[in-house]
Amino acid sequence: MDKLIQENQSYKYAKAIVSKDYKKINIIRELQKEYIPPKYVIKQCEIFVDICEDKNKKYTINIKLLNRIIQILKVIYMPKMAVGMTVYDTLTDYQWLVIVATFCVVHRDNINMRKHQKVILEIARKNFKTFTVAIIFILSMLFEPQFSKLYSVAPDGKLSKEVKDAIDGMIKSSPVIYGPDKDRNFKILRDSVRYLIKDTEFVPLNYTNSKFDGKQPNVFLADEVGALPNNYAVEAMQSGQLQLQNKLGCIVSTKYPNDTNPFEDEIAYAKSVLDNNIQDETIFSLLYEPDETKGWETNDQILMQANPAVIENAAVWSTLLKSRTKAILVQKTRENFLTKHCNIIYQSQTENYINIELVKKCKVDQIDWTGRDVFVGVDLAQSNDNTAVSIVAIDENKILGDSFAFIPEGKIGEKIATENIDYVELCKTGKCIACGDLVIDYSVVEDFVFNLEEKLKCHIVGIGYDRYNAISSAEKWKQKYQVVEVKQHSSVLHPATKLLQEKIESNEFQYTENKLLEINFNNAQCQYDTNLNKYVTKKKSTGKVDMVAALINAVHLAQQDIIFGDNWGAMY
Repeated sequence: MDKLIQENQSYKYAKAIVSKDYKKINIIRELQKEYIPPKYVIKQCEIFVDICEDKNKKYTINIKLLNRIIQILKVIYMPKMAVGMTVYDTLTDYQWLVIVATFCVVHRDNINMRKHQKVILEIARKNFKTFTVAIIFILSMLFEPQFSKLYSVAPDGKLSKEVKDAIDGMIKSSPVIYGPDKDRNFKILRDSVRYLIKDTEFVPLNYTNSKFDGKQPNVFLADEVGALPNNYAVEAMQSGQLQLQNKLGCIVSTKYPNDTNPFEDEIAYAKSVLDNNIQDETIFSLLYEPDETKGWETNDQILMQANPAVIENAAVWSTLLKSRTKAILVQKTRENFLTKHCNIIYQSQTENYINIELVKKCKVDQIDWTGRDVFVGVDLAQSNDNTAVSIVAIDENKILGDSFAFIPEGKIGEKIATENIDYVELCKTGKCIACGDLVIDYSVVEDFVFNLEEKLKCHIVGIGYDRYNAISSAEKWKQKYQVVEVKQHSSVLHPATKLLQEKIESNEFQYTENKLLEINFNNAQCQYDTNLNKYVTKKKSTGKVDMVAALINAVHLAQQDIIFGDNWGAMY
C-alpha cells in the first residue's frame, strides 16, 4: 500500500468507518460523542478501503494523479470564510473521500480510465456541498481532454449560479492557477468559465430555461436533484455521454418532502448496488441519511449521520440542536429541518397518513393468492379521473394487499405533465391500466373485478364500494357477488383507517412492488372529525389517493367480517 494514500484523509476516514475506530474521525475529536456511521456509507467505504489496500484485482489508486491533486489543492485558496487558507487545509474527511474516489480510483490495466462514471452524494445542507461541487469542476477542467464540455444542472438559475460563483471565487483567489494579468489560464465570463490552455468550458444550466438534448458533456453535475420535477435533465446528460468512455456524472441533493422525485430513484438504485442486488461497478455513492428516522426529537445519531462535515464543528452542532428544538415546538419549521438537516422525508401541510418509509418496509417479493378469501375495495372516481380497485386477505395477524389504478388513456400526456408521474412506465407494470379515451371505460374496471377470481385463483367474499359514481357497476357485480356500500363518513372509515395504519407500523402488512400505490400513500393526508375519528381526506391530500381509499374500503370489509364472523379476534 502506497504511503501517500495511507496518509491521505480519504483512506483514514474510510478505514475508521470500516474498522469502527470512530475516535479517528473528526466528529469524535470535536464533540466527544459516540458515532455510528450510516450503513450504506459503511458499505461504500468497505469497497474503497479494499482498493486502497490493494485487495481488489481489478481496480487501484492512481498515486501520481493523487499527488498531482494534492499539489493543486495546496495552491487553490478559499475566497471567503477561511480566507487565506488553501483548499487542502480546509477539506473535510468526506470531501477527500469524494474527490479521491471520483478521480483516483482507476482500472489496473489502464490507469487513465476511471472506475466511477457516476458519483451520488446525499447530504444535508450546510455541509459544504457547493464547495465540493466547485472543486470537482475545477479539477475536471484541468484534467479532462482538450475541448471538453462540463455542465452543471440545477432546478433554477439561482442554484446554478451558486456553483459558478464558487468556482469563480476560488480561481480568482488563486494566482498560481489563475495566471498573471496578461496571460490568464482561465477566462471567466458571465455565463461560463473557460480553461484556455485546453479550451475546456464549464457552463451552468438551469432546468427552467435550458434544453439539454444535443449536449455532449465529458462531466456533468446535477445539483439539488430532489427539487427537479422529473429525471429529464439527468437522462439527457447521460444520453449525451453515450459515446464517451471516460465520462463522469455527479448527482447531488438533500432530501425533499416527497419520495416521487428523481433523486429518490437514484438513491434506490445506489442502495441496490451496495446491497449486491444489482451489479454496477461504475457507481460510487455516499448516502448520508439516518438508518432510523424515529425519535428524531432526541436521537443525536440522526443529526450525525446526515451531517458528516457540519458536526465536526461544536459551534455549528450547537446551532443544529437549537434548530431541532425549534422544529419540535414549531410545526411550521419541522418540514425544513427534517428534510434539509436530517435527510428525512416529511410533509407538514396536514397530518401525513403514514410514513412512506414504513410502507416500503412492508414490500415483499410475491404474494400467493391461491385459495384465499379476499375482500375487494373499489373507489370509482369521476370518469375522467383515476379509479382504483384493491384487494386484501387476512393471513393470521397480517393483512395482504394489492391495488390497481385505472386512468383515461387519452389523458396520459396531460396527467404526466400535471402530476409529474410517468404513467407510461407505470402502465407497463400491470398495476396501472389505461382504458377509454378522455374518460375511463368502466366496463374495463367491471370486467377486471369479474376476472379476479380466475386470475388469482382466489375467492371473493365481498366487494365494498363508495356509492359516488359506482351505482351502475355495483348493480352488475351484485349478480355474482355480495356487494356492500362503504359509507364515506369518518365514523365508518376510522376503524379501517386506523387498523391499516397499525398493521403497516407493525410490519404486519404485505404488498408487492407497486410504485403508484407508494405514491398514493405518500400523498395521503388525514384529518379528524369532532369525535377525533381519523380519515384520509382527498381534498387536502397532495395528489391522487384513490388506491389508498380503495384499500381502506377493502380493509373495512375484512374487518367487519373478522369481527362479526367466525374469525372473531383473529387480528388482535
